[in-house]
Parts: sequence; C-alpha cells; structure tokens
Amino acid sequence: MGLALGLASEAEAAGEVPVGCIVVAGDGRVIGEGRNSPIQLLDPTAHAEMLALRQAALAAGNYRLEDATVYCTLEPCPMCAGAMVAARVKRLVFAARDLRFGGVRSKFQIADSPLLNHRIEIIEGVRGAEATAMLQRFFAERRS
Repeated sequence: MGLALGLASEAEAAGEVPVGCIVVAGDGRVIGEGRNSPIQLLDPTAHAEMLALRQAALAAGNYRLEDATVYCTLEPCPMCAGAMVAARVKRLVFAARDLRFGGVRSKFQIADSPLLNHRIEIIEGVRGAEATAMLQRFFAERRS
C-alpha cells in the first residue's frame, strides 16, 4: 500500500485527485501501477486502477490476472471494479471508502457480487487513515 500511497502523492502534485494503485502478481512482483490521470491524459477512464490493470495485463501477457492482488488507496468506482472482475483479479486491498462513488462497498458491491461470474476477495481499511487524510486535504485546498 505504501507504493500506492506514493503514486497518490504524485497524482496530487500533478493536480489530479490523489489516488494510486499497484497490481502485484502471485509471485510478489509489481506488474502494474497507476495514478489518477484523467486531466493530464484527457481521458475519463484514466483512473489509477485502469492504468495499473492495463500495465499489468501487458506485463503478464494476458488480460486475465487470476493470481493478482490490486492495492488501491481509494475504493474503486463501478467502472474500475467491473474491470477487475473482467480481469479475474484474485484480491483487492483498498485503503479508504469512497462514500459517493464506491463500486465495491459504499454504493455498489460489484467486485464480489453473486450475480457475476467472478468474485474478488476484498480487504479494506489498510492505511485508510493516511489515504483519507490525503483526500481530505486535497479537496479542502480546492475549496479554499
């Protein structure tokens, strides 16, 4: 999660919402990383998770990431949660809940829905206070 928090800090420094994500293969190697970049890339899908999943799939040589663990600083949105299900990610570890747009716990339960063909193991709250503080600071500065 420390690497993901570092990527979130990079996103913040670039004026993006501070969210970072890494994908770790079953053997412990980091095979994908991303930070929020929709403003910089002019791409509404350039969420940290989407960028990390794309990189991981290229590194793995397969769109299926069946042994992978995804570490995110913020609960994934519905788009990102759906992409993780499509990639057959094994486990998702996220820091802070997204009470407005969360697609895993807060608004929807996409990642482990019994309605879908794949369920992801979910662990939440890892370094959540740090991620929450970073997000709160970012938005407080925008409002002042």
